[in-house]
Amino acid sequence: MENIKSYIESGILELYVLGDLNADERSEVEAMSKLHSEVRDELEQIEIDLGNIAESLQVMPSDNVREGFFNSIKFSDEEIINPIASKQEAKVVSITQKPTNFYKYAFAASLALLVVSIIALVNVNNSLNNTKQQIIALQSSNQNFANRVNYLNQEVTKTTSALDIYSNTDYKMVKLDGTDNAKGAKIMVAFNSKMQKVGLDMKSMNMPKNDSEHQYQLWALVDGKPVDLGVFDMDGNQIGFKEMKNIGQAQTFAVTLEPRGGSVNPTLEKLMVIGNI
Repeated sequence: MENIKSYIESGILELYVLGDLNADERSEVEAMSKLHSEVRDELEQIEIDLGNIAESLQVMPSDNVREGFFNSIKFSDEEIINPIASKQEAKVVSITQKPTNFYKYAFAASLALLVVSIIALVNVNNSLNNTKQQIIALQSSNQNFANRVNYLNQEVTKTTSALDIYSNTDYKMVKLDGTDNAKGAKIMVAFNSKMQKVGLDMKSMNMPKNDSEHQYQLWALVDGKPVDLGVFDMDGNQIGFKEMKNIGQAQTFAVTLEPRGGSVNPTLEKLMVIGNI
């Protein structure tokens, strides 16, 4: 009895159920199962336990996958049941029949799990590709935003903030009022004779929008002679003070509407605003 217990605990019965024994070893187990009910009962219990484990771990395939798989595999009676010669041997074969069915269904479940895993990997790969494309698009958007910021920074360097102008007592604010050509128009000119700087308050400017063929041109009257201080556009989106050409002295500032790029001399018929210092 002790030898039978040691035989059962040796692990050979589990190897038999798993199909890992050679022909001689399998014959020995089958002979022991015929001679000892303890061995036979233990074999049946091992089969039940392994079946429960496989059932708890298996992933059930869809009806289409399961039907297609079993239609593609033909199990013959010879593959499942070995020829037997006696009634007593038939009982032994019935023990081996259960593992065969177990392997068949376990293999089917494994194949289904493989199919599900492949589908999951494809979905993950598609998700990664989509994420990669989103990252590329985001990087492109960030680059465009950075380029826009750099452009705006370059534009801002051409202007001076209102705080810098109004807090500096060296600047004199000169208001230019509209003429009959632009009633209600106004421009605020900041003039610093010490630094010889002239700027236009673009935010508070109220002027008609110029077309693509014309620009406004700022002039300074110095001892009765007009001096060109540069051109500018009115599109309503400017902020800050736009720096114009430098000049150290002036008595009057005026703005005329000129062909794009400006004129050598002001077109008095197109005088828009004017103001004295």
